[in-house]
Amino acid sequence: MRELVHVDLGDRSYDIHIGTGLVDAAGAFIAPLLRRPRVAVVSDENVAALHLEALRAGLGAGGVDMVSLVLPAGESTKSWPHFTRTVEWLLEQKVERGDIVVAFGGGVIGDLVGFAAAVLRRGVRFVQIPTSLLAQVDSSVGGKTGINAPQGKNLIGAFHQPSLVLADTGILGTLTERDFLAGYGEVVKYGLLGDAAFFEWLEANAPKAAAGDMAARIYAVKRSVQMKAGIVQRDETEQGERALLNLGHTFCHALESATGYGDRLLHGEGVAIGCALAFELSARMGLCSQEDPSRLRAHLREMKMKVDLSDISGELPDADGLLGLMAQDKKVVDGQLRFILARGIGDSFVSADVDPALVREILAEALKGR
Repeated sequence: MRELVHVDLGDRSYDIHIGTGLVDAAGAFIAPLLRRPRVAVVSDENVAALHLEALRAGLGAGGVDMVSLVLPAGESTKSWPHFTRTVEWLLEQKVERGDIVVAFGGGVIGDLVGFAAAVLRRGVRFVQIPTSLLAQVDSSVGGKTGINAPQGKNLIGAFHQPSLVLADTGILGTLTERDFLAGYGEVVKYGLLGDAAFFEWLEANAPKAAAGDMAARIYAVKRSVQMKAGIVQRDETEQGERALLNLGHTFCHALESATGYGDRLLHGEGVAIGCALAFELSARMGLCSQEDPSRLRAHLREMKMKVDLSDISGELPDADGLLGLMAQDKKVVDGQLRFILARGIGDSFVSADVDPALVREILAEALKGR
């Protein structure tokens, strides 16, 4: 069972294949793109231990050889040292402009390898084979690549579209429950920002997807990818509408920074908490009914996800400290922080007209619940 979503960006267009068995068939998909039958694969320790040999076999079945670099797992890998290591390794492998680099892992690997491909020889092609739910529905699609800086997340990077995405939903079965649910934070975001019917579908079917129902998983990935692809086609470099994809992320990035980009808070968990806070902010501003944030929180709770600041272990900065971290966000324009707000579930918009005092009040109240 496989699905196809096409991202139409002129000469940078590409296909996203979604379904089972794609790693086993990787050679058949990638070989037609190659000038010589060889790829350089970058992965992380967790994914490599589980799936690297399967990818080698899948490429080999299509007559494609591979060399591989395995990096440490975790958000801290999205940094200058590992970026430098990756670029220098690719040069050591004599990767040419006509070759293809394969990012085989979650969002961290996809972002870092995509950025490396963007700058190597002023740009080489790359293929995304995302292995986490979060990467399959979000970071592998749309061409945003980059690494983190001490000052904040994703502040260094480039737009560089992949040549192909293979989202093998069978691999999701090897994720821990926590990692799968963290990815769900990005799935639910799509329903919230622009498709109320999809949110309703998730309320009815997401528990089945979490329990392993493959048809539900494939549809959840496909609909998420369709929505992101549509937005990317209309606003590739985030001049307007694409900013909607940052729903929940202004809060999320501050919380990730506060927790050191570590295991205390995974990115998708931060997105879920951030979406709940964004809807609370919208309700306080009179933009949506209080029923909307309550409905969202109830669904996230049903999915056994993090919803509140009280769900984050350990210490957090006070409200002023979190506001200071939010001020480092990429969404600051002319010194003003832009928020993604909601008129209701499925109806989001970008606004810079938000009173910082109200944001501080909401954060202070959320911190009291810890």
